[in-house]
Amino acid sequence: MKQENSAPLERFFDLPTLSQAGAEIAIAASGDDLPLLAKWIDVDAVERFEAIVKLKKLSQTRFAYSAELKADVVQACIVTLEPVKAHIERQFARELHLASGKAARFDAPTDFAGVLPVSAEEIPEEITSPRFDVAGPLLEELVLSIDPYPRCEGAAFAEPETQADKPENPFAVLKTLAKRG
Repeated sequence: MKQENSAPLERFFDLPTLSQAGAEIAIAASGDDLPLLAKWIDVDAVERFEAIVKLKKLSQTRFAYSAELKADVVQACIVTLEPVKAHIERQFARELHLASGKAARFDAPTDFAGVLPVSAEEIPEEITSPRFDVAGPLLEELVLSIDPYPRCEGAAFAEPETQADKPENPFAVLKTLAKRG
């Protein structure tokens, strides 16, 4: 049974068993996984979640991870609360670095001024276990791809009332009385 805060979809791969040819892993959520996934990412529904993950061994401690993700989600329109369907397609890649021991940490090479010569995206993602959840990065990318403010086509916010449209404040009479006195 899954814990309340655990990811709704997990697929573990033992990285030391990866051959030089690499591996291709198909992941698809179905049945009970789809409503759990929808709840976990806070949308009304997930109608489809499919991905192909490719792993390649770069060295004993470095691995290339690339993925193609396709998902269909349903969210409530922020204006009308009507269902809004969204199709998400993402392709992304990461480099994984298997750190040995708790104290090990990958530090990117720096120049003499202590400035990183590469962007943060080029630094390998550090992992501490050779048993890696290949679904984890897919869930991260899915969450980042969801529109935080979904709207139905043509839905627009109503303009706020202007001061001229508002009824007169009952205390405005007191203000005029104070000016007379």
